[in-house]
Amino acid sequence: MTLSFDPKDTAIVCIDPQNEVLSERGGAWPLVGASVTENRTVEHIEQLFMAAKANDYPVFVSPHYYYPTDDGWLFRDPLATMMHVNKLFRRTGVLRTDGLEGSGADWVDRLKPWIEDGRTIVVAPHKLYGPETNDLVLQLRKRRIQRVILIGMLAHMCVESHARSLIEQGFEITLVRDATASPRHPEWGDGYQSAMINFRYLSHEVPTTDEVIAAMSEST
Repeated sequence: MTLSFDPKDTAIVCIDPQNEVLSERGGAWPLVGASVTENRTVEHIEQLFMAAKANDYPVFVSPHYYYPTDDGWLFRDPLATMMHVNKLFRRTGVLRTDGLEGSGADWVDRLKPWIEDGRTIVVAPHKLYGPETNDLVLQLRKRRIQRVILIGMLAHMCVESHARSLIEQGFEITLVRDATASPRHPEWGDGYQSAMINFRYLSHEVPTTDEVIAAMSEST
């Protein structure tokens, strides 16, 4: 399919551009580092942010946060258990930012200027993997966004879950294959390879960052 975007109804949605999964300081780096490095994920996310800002595409961020009150959960799935045990994406409270700067829950330094530019829409945190627990869909609908270019982490969990939910909500989805990454777990397998198979079934296109940027530039 030929890539074609329109900034009037298309948005970039970046999931979890945070240290835990995109920085060597992050708690998930031992599992995701190889995939992030090979895909040049952070570099590609930054390039897409730059192209979006230059061509007036709206940018949304769907972050992952856990608060002390979430310790009261009585059951968790395997990945959520791993994140809980290792205290990934932790913040000190819903209304508190002390300790956030430079933590695993903070934005990656390289991406922070683009996220904190006053134009990016940061929605409420998703607590599991999809946008059902935050206000992403509301924020998209209020701006009459019909098409979403999905990037971020983790490809086979939060990105795929966002894609599935948004498809069910009637959005057209483009998944950028080299602006994401996933863990390689010694027992659970390679999450990135799993995601790429499902992306082909779910997405209208699974282009590269360069292909998306070219299409975004041509539309303006």
